Amino acid sequence: MQLIDIGANLTHDSFDRDRDAVLARARAAGVGQLVVTGASREHSPKALQLAQAHPGFLFATAGVHPHHATEYTDECDAEMRALHAHREVVAVGECGLDYFRDFSPRPSQRNAFERQLQIAVDTGKPLFLHQRDAHDDFMAMMKNFDGKLGPAVVHCFTGTREELFDYLDRDWYIGITGWLCDERRGAHLRELVKHIPANRLMIETDAPYLLPRTLQPMPKDRRNEPAFLAHIVEELARDRGVTVQEAASASTEAARAFFRLPDAMQG
Repeated sequence: MQLIDIGANLTHDSFDRDRDAVLARARAAGVGQLVVTGASREHSPKALQLAQAHPGFLFATAGVHPHHATEYTDECDAEMRALHAHREVVAVGECGLDYFRDFSPRPSQRNAFERQLQIAVDTGKPLFLHQRDAHDDFMAMMKNFDGKLGPAVVHCFTGTREELFDYLDRDWYIGITGWLCDERRGAHLRELVKHIPANRLMIETDAPYLLPRTLQPMPKDRRNEPAFLAHIVEELARDRGVTVQEAASASTEAARAFFRLPDAMQG
């Protein structure tokens, strides 16, 4: 079983002590390729460096998350464009809007998002998107770029049925995480994932965040890692009424097409 984790924050400092071991465990658990999320001026270059150190296995995104939107200056835009000149950087983002936490003022969020949408237009790369409690503005901004953008994935989907169908109506992809396994906040996803076409559904850990609550045994440090993607795909398969192999194969095929990845390295 070959899996692709489309979103792991492997530049996070919680991985500094054992990153190589984390990658080895991921491989052993069937993760054949992994996209390292770049979500700030500091971490997007680090994501690229990691991908360059593990050719064919790791890839990167480059972008600025709405939490960091105040960083998005002209200089930052130039830095992002320079990162996107590298073939290891396979998507624009993580970018979008987050009105749940409002760590950056909303006008700053909209500015940073719009400028990154323009990078996606200019580079032709797919979009790695974040949206939380900002659906109407998010959809309106995406609509402004109708006909200009390539593929888009709403990563770490946790939203409503209405939001899901808005995304699917636009032929966007959906990223499902261990939030599916959270009986407190994610129970609604158990039903919603049945409606996502197999060729639009991808899986991700969002490590070190969103440790699946149904994982046994639980790691003592409560840190999520890419090796636990296998657990997420098992839960997803059960909810969708398919075999684990079918769920794994479909998500891997979707991810490979979306990010234009080469065949996974063996070994």
